[in-house]
Amino acid sequence: MESSRSGERRVVLAAAFKASIPVLLGYTTLGLAFGFTLVAAGLPWWMSPVMAIFIYAGAAQFMGIGLITGGAGLFEIALFTLLLNGRHAVYGLSMLEQFKSAGKWKPYLIFGLTDETYGLLTTVKPPAHVEQARFYAAVTALNQSYWVLGCTVGSLLGSALAFDARGMDFALTALFIVLLVEQVRAVQRFEPYVAAVAACILALFIAAPRDFLLVALLFATGLLSLLRPRLDGRKPAPASTQGPQGGGEAQ
Repeated sequence: MESSRSGERRVVLAAAFKASIPVLLGYTTLGLAFGFTLVAAGLPWWMSPVMAIFIYAGAAQFMGIGLITGGAGLFEIALFTLLLNGRHAVYGLSMLEQFKSAGKWKPYLIFGLTDETYGLLTTVKPPAHVEQARFYAAVTALNQSYWVLGCTVGSLLGSALAFDARGMDFALTALFIVLLVEQVRAVQRFEPYVAAVAACILALFIAAPRDFLLVALLFATGLLSLLRPRLDGRKPAPASTQGPQGGGEAQ
């Protein structure tokens, strides 16, 4: 029994690692940049791994450096972090069905639902005969471990070396491109991408730059909800039900 469980764990970890290789490359690189940036701002190196473990939000962590060094209070930091990460609420809503039976893994899956992890969980399927929740948890934990590793090594190296980290944050853009390619290969329908482009155009004219992503996600969710019958292959229900002869009410 124990060997069977050990074998299943190896299968789950191997599949999760293979799926998360694009995130590994992006998170370690971007984590290095964050560690360098944090130390260059005059903050102690240990704040980098602590933030990676308990906050685990790349954009919010970069923003946090500026807020902390600028003397912002806890309320301001919490408010700006909430606004910046508001898009995760949309991610969570779309994962309700997948997380419904996650059991003990659910709190961590909710905490670890970053942009990149969301992209993987909505694209990659677990291996045959492997519990979905365990596979999701393995992917999420591996992704966070890459981020913690990058942030820790970056802050340690930044404390010991003089290094210019400008431009390293482009790794996040490159990572999103890789995940988009995987999504296109998995979802071979044009409607979701048209909805995304239309939502971005609408948000560009309506939302402030800081709120662009959240507003675009809300628009995209609304458009996809309207397109749900088409995407599911269902026909709209008739407005009324006619009798057998088509001339009167149903009996």
